[in-house]
Formats: sequence, C-alpha cells, structure tokens
Amino acid sequence: MTSSLFTSMQDAIELKDQWIGNPTASDYPSEVDAQFPAASMLAAQTEIKSWPIYQPTALFELPEVAKQAGVATVLYKDESTRFGLGSFKALGGAYAVLQYLATRVSDQLGKDVTMESIRLGEHKDTVGTMMVTTATDGNHGRSVAWGAQLAGCQCRIYIHKDVSVGREQAMAELGANVIRIKGNYDESVKLCASEADKNGWQMVSDTSYQGYTSIPTQIMSGYSVMIDEILSQSATVPTHVFIQAGVGGLAAAVAAGFWSRLGNNCPKIIVVESEYADCIIRSLKAGAPTPVDIETETIMAGLSCGEISLIAWEVLKRCSAGAVSINDAAVPPAMRYMASGDAANGTKIEAGECAVPGIIALLASAQNKELNQAFGIDKESTVLLFGCEGATDPELYDSILANKL
Repeated sequence: MTSSLFTSMQDAIELKDQWIGNPTASDYPSEVDAQFPAASMLAAQTEIKSWPIYQPTALFELPEVAKQAGVATVLYKDESTRFGLGSFKALGGAYAVLQYLATRVSDQLGKDVTMESIRLGEHKDTVGTMMVTTATDGNHGRSVAWGAQLAGCQCRIYIHKDVSVGREQAMAELGANVIRIKGNYDESVKLCASEADKNGWQMVSDTSYQGYTSIPTQIMSGYSVMIDEILSQSATVPTHVFIQAGVGGLAAAVAAGFWSRLGNNCPKIIVVESEYADCIIRSLKAGAPTPVDIETETIMAGLSCGEISLIAWEVLKRCSAGAVSINDAAVPPAMRYMASGDAANGTKIEAGECAVPGIIALLASAQNKELNQAFGIDKESTVLLFGCEGATDPELYDSILANKL
C-alpha cells in the first residue's frame, strides 16, 4: 500500500521542461577525456581513499519508489554522512585545496611535496601564509574551508544574499572569513575571481570558465569517488541515472565517471534542474552555453546557478541522454518521505533539499509515457539517484520536516 507521505509527494510533482538527447554509445569519448581525463579521476580516488577518515557512504534501495516508477530497482547514494560535512561536495573542494597547496609548496621548495605531508602539517609555516577563496551556495564552501583547516592555510569565502545563516555559520566555524554580498550566486563568483586576481589568492571554484579549468577538473575528479564506490557496492550496473545539476560539475563527473569505467555499458544520464535555474537544459536545447538570469531563488539552494561550467558543458553535451526541470513544491514532501523511513524499508534517510530532485524527476518521467519511452525506462530498468546532501541547514531542514514549509 502506498504511504500517505508518498502520495503527498507525488501529488506535488510537476515536470516543467524537458530535452531528449541521443549520445552515441562508445568508449570514453576522446573529446571528453581531453577536458576531464580518466587519469585525473583515478588520482583523486587514490588520494581521497587514503585519508584516515575515509569511509564509503551508503547505497540504499528504494522499493516503493521503484514500484511506483514501474522499474526493477531504484538505488540511492546517500551522501549525508560524507566526512561529517553532510554532502558530496566534501570530496571536491578539500581535495583541490590540498592538491593546490602541495603543488605550490613543491614549487617554492624545489622538491616534491605530497598532499599527505600538507595534511600532517609538515609545511605549516609556508602554508599558513597562503589564501584560498571561493564563492558558494554553502556546501562547496564548507568543503574548501575544511580543506583549508586541515592544511592550516587561510580561507575567504563569498556568499550571496540568499545563502542561509546556518550555512554561513558552518563555514565560519571551520575558520573561514565569510563575506556576504548583495547579489546572486553568479555575481559572488565574479567578485571572488576579481578579488583573488587582485590580491594574489588562489580561487578554488567548482565552476569553470575560459582560462580557469584546472582546479574545477580536480574538484570534479574528487566527485568520481562516488562512482568507484557504487560500482563496488552494487552487483547491478545502473541502466539510468537521474542527476541534479547547478553549474553541472556533479552531473558531468557522474557522466564521465561511468562512461570512462563502463564504455558501451554506461547508464543513460538524465540531468535534473530547478525550473528557476535551468541553464543546462536551455544550453542543451540551444546547442551552446546559455546563461539564465535568476529571478526567483529555488528552495534547492545548491542548484541555484545561472551559468553552466565550461568543463561540464563539454561533457554533458556529449554524454547526456536527456534533461528535465522540476518544480519546488514537491521538494518538502519528498524530504519528509525520505525521513519517514517509508522509502528504504524502514531506514530513515536524512535528505536535504538538493538530495531529492532525482526522485521527483524519476516519478515525473513515469507520469509521462512518451518521455519515459524516449529515455528507455521500463520494468527492467535499474535507476540510480544521488542523495547529494543531508541537513546542511539544520534549521531549514527541521522546519520542512515539521511541515512548516
């Protein structure tokens, strides 16, 4: 019997827009490897898995969602426990900070310096004079701040006017100097880049643009740890992935990660965006990067980005099987449904606002027979979803669970 919480979520779902692609099944495309090398992903996986606090995050099955979506299996990668930071972003920003510092200190000393030696504080006097900076909706900045704290360097983070106080405090508690601006996310990125250039700081951004691709590639490579874990955790290779997108870094890392490992057997990648920040679906439709001027902030804070990352574009335009945009109204009931335990055979899952777009998009697709058929989703399908964050804003999360939003 379908739970009332599931029914409440399903009744709120509304598919806003869609795009259907047709990527050619092949080995890892050489054009993508040039932008996002498989070797970079392997290096990140090796390093991150060597960290003393590393543990794989859980992969759950969601049988009721599978039943209602008309598929064989739904898998959910739960990133709410990642390194105690509550999101997949912990894999990227911190890794890029450590790699940057190891490279910088190596250049200064004229000898190879490892990320391990940076973490152990063997070069704290040199590292302590260095500054890393980024712009963020919250989770990425928290990862950068944590990486800076691990290494002992300075950290300055720019946030836009709609970032919650709870997320701001979480970064400050890690030692970051947090600067709030009056504009939106894209404006905070531009200001951060300008200030970094003027002051000689190192920008550690998860979005890439012309002339700035190396560090975003490292960050995305860190995300590929999840793909390595999933392929070890599940005996069944997913046939489809619904993956949420802001600037597109996560979606591209997932697409490239599966494609590089599985080639012809890689799952179909379907990108999910908020209707209020749908720069990727617009770019795919236009055949070129197409920015969006964000006028309404989505409740899914990490998805509120108006410009696609350059590296993400190079990957997603070749590897996406489709893209959809969804409404905000289904997000709170989806979070309550995951927290109830109904989704995962009694296991209560802490799913933040950005953790549930995949569930919403899968069910929206199931309600649209033509779209489902275009994506090739049927009763034999195994669908993978990413719970990319937990309660990274505890006050907001508690309000949503209490049905106040």
